[in-house]
Amino acid sequence: MPVDLHDRLRAARAASPSYPEVGATRHAALPPGYAHLRRRVHLGHGSEVLERAGRYVLAWGSQLGTGFAVHPAAPAEPGATVLIRLGLPGLRRPRLVIPCRVVWTVREANRIGFAYGTLPGHPERGEESFVVSLDEHGEVWFEVTAFSRLSAWYARLGRPVALLLQHLAIERYLLAVASAARAR
Repeated sequence: MPVDLHDRLRAARAASPSYPEVGATRHAALPPGYAHLRRRVHLGHGSEVLERAGRYVLAWGSQLGTGFAVHPAAPAEPGATVLIRLGLPGLRRPRLVIPCRVVWTVREANRIGFAYGTLPGHPERGEESFVVSLDEHGEVWFEVTAFSRLSAWYARLGRPVALLLQHLAIERYLLAVASAARAR
C-alpha cells in the first residue's frame, strides 16, 4: 500500500464522522437540513436471490461493481473504516480518495445490508445505506437511501456536477446489484 494511502487510512480511522446524525438511514424519516434520496430496484423473487444479493452488497459489490475500489478489502462490518477510491480516466493512480465508516449492518431473515457515513475529507457530509430486502410477497428489492450535503469546496463550487455524479453513482449501484442478483 502506498505510504500516502496508509497515512490517509490511519487518519480516517482516528476521525469522527463529519455529521451528527450517525445511523439515521436505519429509520424511515431522514434528518432535516440535507438532500434526501431513495432509489430501489427489483431483483427477483425468493430467499436465494436475497442471500446472493445480500452477500454481494456486504462485500462492497455495489461500489466495486460501479468502478470504485475499496481499501481495505473486507466485508462491511460496523466500525470498519475504508477508503473508497475513484480512478479518473487517463490517470494511473486514483485521484479521489473518499474516507467512510460503516455505521451499521443488518443481517436478518428478510433484510441484509449496511450503511456508511462520511468522515473528514469526504466531499459530502451524510450517510448512505445499501439494503436488500424480501417483502411479504417474496419479492426482493435493493434500496439505496442517502442524506447528504456538499462539504468540500470543490464539490460546492461544482454543485450541479457533484449532484449529477452522486445520482449517476447511485444508479450504477442499482445496476451492479441487479446484475449480480441475476447471476447464477
